[in-house]
Amino acid sequence: MLTPALLTRVVGAALEEDAPWGDLTSTALLPADATAAADLVAREPGVLAGGDVFAAAFTLTDPVTVVDLHVADGDAFAAGDVLATVTGSARSLLTAERVALNFTQRLSGIATLTAAYVAAVDGAGPDGKQVRIVDTRKTTPGLRAFERHAVLAGGGRNHRFSLSDAVMAKDNHLAVLSSGGRDLATALREAIATLPHTAHVVVEVDRLDQIPAVLEGGAHTVLLDNFSLDDLRAGVALIDGRATAEASGGVDLDTVRGIAGTGVDVISVGALTHSARALDLGLDVRIDAGPRID
Repeated sequence: MLTPALLTRVVGAALEEDAPWGDLTSTALLPADATAAADLVAREPGVLAGGDVFAAAFTLTDPVTVVDLHVADGDAFAAGDVLATVTGSARSLLTAERVALNFTQRLSGIATLTAAYVAAVDGAGPDGKQVRIVDTRKTTPGLRAFERHAVLAGGGRNHRFSLSDAVMAKDNHLAVLSSGGRDLATALREAIATLPHTAHVVVEVDRLDQIPAVLEGGAHTVLLDNFSLDDLRAGVALIDGRATAEASGGVDLDTVRGIAGTGVDVISVGALTHSARALDLGLDVRIDAGPRID
């Protein structure tokens, strides 16, 4: 959730980074009493995310700035659409412009890519089963909450937010856990017994023969990592509803529909946040109702 405190902390840090001692250009060139209006305009179609972040960049720079959002987070738009209008001091608008655009372009790019993945798996599961598209922890340091919000705006779901939120045992964890000759099922049960009863346990496997022990050990989700389509189907059959079946690895827009067709419940996609392209959005500014400056 993008709380006011989070917006102030993260957006405020970005503004300080961009203008640590003020905006030398705007202060030198623009009269202090000059006012302006600016439109956030889409140069290409997409899905909006980060409207509140966009607004915060301007209002934290100058609290009297007025930001009108014409499109809500999660809404699709076309090229040429006006997504928001900003009015206030010309100096303040131009000082905040780049930070506002950087965030909104990045977050809208994530939402747009997520929406493409969600559309790709629509109706692809067996008997119309709805498959969840979820993100991963492959996020920009310091911006995870913003990027996770963008995934939700695109119709996706969130995985665990941090290492503190759920158990996720991967290959290296399992190697240490089962060292000394202990069988994996027993080692998992003993480890899970130390956890709060509310803790969700995800165990990653990379072979079909690991699945029975992981289920016996009490995993709530079995993550099938880099499995072929045939092995995914076999893995789903072995799990047989006793745990959530999650697929990861080798997922892109060309492969995701086939993966959804294997019967998995969840597909985790690191590309949603680590490979999304910033969307082309522009801020068209009008100074004193004069000619538009693109």
